[in-house]
Amino acid sequence: MAPRIQSPSSINYFKMCPRCYYYRYIKKIQLPTTIHLIRGNIVHSALEDFFKLNINGTHKDHHEIELNIILQSIFRERWEEKKGELDEIGLNDKQQEFYFKESVDMINNWFNRFISRVLNLSKKMEFKKAFNIIKPETEIYFKSEEHMVQGYIDAIEKIDNEISLIDYKTSRKDDMTEDYKLQLAIYALLYKEKYGVEPKTVGIDFLRHNKKFLEVNQDLIDLAIKECKNIQEKTQTENIEDYRSSNHPYCNCNDYEEIIERTTLDKFTN
Repeated sequence: MAPRIQSPSSINYFKMCPRCYYYRYIKKIQLPTTIHLIRGNIVHSALEDFFKLNINGTHKDHHEIELNIILQSIFRERWEEKKGELDEIGLNDKQQEFYFKESVDMINNWFNRFISRVLNLSKKMEFKKAFNIIKPETEIYFKSEEHMVQGYIDAIEKIDNEISLIDYKTSRKDDMTEDYKLQLAIYALLYKEKYGVEPKTVGIDFLRHNKKFLEVNQDLIDLAIKECKNIQEKTQTENIEDYRSSNHPYCNCNDYEEIIERTTLDKFTN
């Protein structure tokens, strides 16, 4: 079997449960989407669109207010675009309102942190220049042929010649888990391979809370290389018996097997 291009998500999924990895990435079985996935996509999309703004049209005395209104408007538009998906997963109006308000609070928390950095820098220069310095590049795609891994980095900040790679998370907790650490390690590896230099830091922006960073060093790069090599070695077969079920608390094997059983029954009854 030809080597498969992996991602931080697929590698972490394999580490969580090889059998789940088999169902999702080899058999291509899709589980029903969830509010958390939909909401995450909405928030990521809103932030990405916000950073595409040309702020020349905002009034010099009302930058902060106008930008906040624009961001909220973008978020509402993205939410409405996903209304059909929200209805499909069975959320009633009250549940949708809860997640909407929770997401607005999340966006506001992020915006207040972001704009405070811009305002602080604008004490030394024009606001628009400060905004463009602080705003990151967004949704940058990287691929390593050498390590057979790819991924989108949510944000790349370049300030004072120091580079930080950032991933946005909408999770309730702000724990820097081993999954997150590996994801960030792979991003550091991808960036280094493409540009020949290491980012100074990699981090998670927990949108409900704040940012948490890791310093990039050789140990972090080596972790990414090791895990990329490990999954290539362990996913060379399409035999289900080579992918054990881990019984991890977040294991989805039963859900995948229910889909397989239901699909099989449908074939026979039709």
